[in-house]
Amino acid sequence: MNTEYKYEDAIARLEYIAGQLEKGDLTLEEALSFFEEGIKLIKICSKILDEAEGKVQVLTKDLNGDFVIKDFDGGLEAGE
Repeated sequence: MNTEYKYEDAIARLEYIAGQLEKGDLTLEEALSFFEEGIKLIKICSKILDEAEGKVQVLTKDLNGDFVIKDFDGGLEAGE
């Protein structure tokens, strides 16, 4: 399996796999193969999202009214 998926492509493939598994007409071997591929795609998507989250920054004002760029904290306030 290609690990160089774009996020959108990986999600589309996961949707296809889910559809095939939901039909219930696969052999056990086919179902296991799709399931294993799905797990790998979930890991790929998770990695892509983690990397993207690390790149997200927000522009805020400091106490002096100057704009500063700082890392996005996921929307959590300090101490949460």
